[in-house]
Amino acid sequence: MSILQYNGSAIVAMVGKDCVAIASDMRYGIQQQTIACDMKKVFQMGDKLFIGLSGLLTDVQTLKQKFDFKLKMYSLRENRPMRPKVFSSLVSSTLYEKRFGPYFVEPVVAGLDAKEGPFIAAMDLIGAPVFAKDFVVSGTTSDELYGVCEAFWKPNMGPDELFETISQSLLAAVDRDCLAGWGAIVHVITKDGVTTKQLKSRKD
Repeated sequence: MSILQYNGSAIVAMVGKDCVAIASDMRYGIQQQTIACDMKKVFQMGDKLFIGLSGLLTDVQTLKQKFDFKLKMYSLRENRPMRPKVFSSLVSSTLYEKRFGPYFVEPVVAGLDAKEGPFIAAMDLIGAPVFAKDFVVSGTTSDELYGVCEAFWKPNMGPDELFETISQSLLAAVDRDCLAGWGAIVHVITKDGVTTKQLKSRKD
């Protein structure tokens, strides 16, 4: 078993029309043993900026604190919030500088830029980024998420339709992965703000 699969996770970010959504499961497990079902894997980094961190949960918590610190230093120095594309580069360089002893984390960044609109990106554990205009996935449920997202996603979805699509995609995918699931949380980012909803799912 890969160390990236030790805790299990499912994270997906999806683009709509002038909106973007990011969702994750809520299981905290050690291999096949479930410890809790209220684990946060998606964190708000700005008004309209989120990061999802899949992988080893000790490294997830370490990186969350590191990104919090770097964002605060940036806003103090620049006197403005960090844009999603810039934050994605920050995440990528933070991971790459530790490439010889990497953090076992695969991040997903989702945000809404006032100038460039919806932004999503995913990275591997040394920070090699992939940018997409439809969806990106991460975690042990990646294979299952690719299948359902390709079937369900369509362009120019509104916030409500985007919420329904990302929710159904995530719930369908985690049903086929014993290392993820046990509830889910979805954040939909629009120009008016962020809507967060919690989903119930199978717990067997």
